Amino acid sequence: MAVEYDGTDFVGWQAQRNGRSVQSTLTEAVCRVAGEAVVLHAAGRTDAGVHAQGQVVHFDSRARRLPRQWQLGINSNLPADIAVEWVSEVPDDFDARGSATFRRYRYCIEQAPRRPVLSRRYVWWLRDSLSCAAMTAAAVHWLGEQDFSAFRAAQCQSSTPNRYLSKVQVRRDGPRISLEFTANAFLYHMVRNLVGTLAAIGSGRAEPAWAGQLLAARDRTRAPATAPARGLTLVEVGYPARFGLP
Repeated sequence: MAVEYDGTDFVGWQAQRNGRSVQSTLTEAVCRVAGEAVVLHAAGRTDAGVHAQGQVVHFDSRARRLPRQWQLGINSNLPADIAVEWVSEVPDDFDARGSATFRRYRYCIEQAPRRPVLSRRYVWWLRDSLSCAAMTAAAVHWLGEQDFSAFRAAQCQSSTPNRYLSKVQVRRDGPRISLEFTANAFLYHMVRNLVGTLAAIGSGRAEPAWAGQLLAARDRTRAPATAPARGLTLVEVGYPARFGLP
């Protein structure tokens, strides 16, 4: 199933002893519909405050329900900040995490002289005037298979810092700037660290070439601070066509 959630009031996707998690809240709803215990597996573990429009989750159940019945039943047991977008039966070899071919994240920046109100939970507010051209030129240095050690958090548990970043898109719509990153997978805090660097370059505090220099240095301490979680949304997870997902 694909799930949408507002991450503001969650400690993140993963269930934790203290705090409200997306995984625990969703699991409780699925178990009620299934009438049995189930375990949910997600395409990615979003952090506290990070949102999702297209988080993909799989689970196994002996219960027989139509996809529409699963969706309606689960949604009727969920709070207002989580909703199931669609449900689909898949082959036994499908794995929400392991079968994914790419993930796409969007980060939103609100560039304005005053702080936003209605969008405050979903954007990073900056007074600085940002150059989309400079940020685009900087991001080119990161495309392809790269060692992203300079943009991984110290707590990252991945066995390798290498990721394949296939696309970065920078777009402006009035005061709103959206930055989209597509890769086979991402390191812990990687997108937010990339955004922090692009914001510094876009504001003129550094040249676009600095993005490549940071990448080559492989030293997290040389890069700018991590961008806030509230501007980040997991928007899409890709899978092979043979699974027939919506």
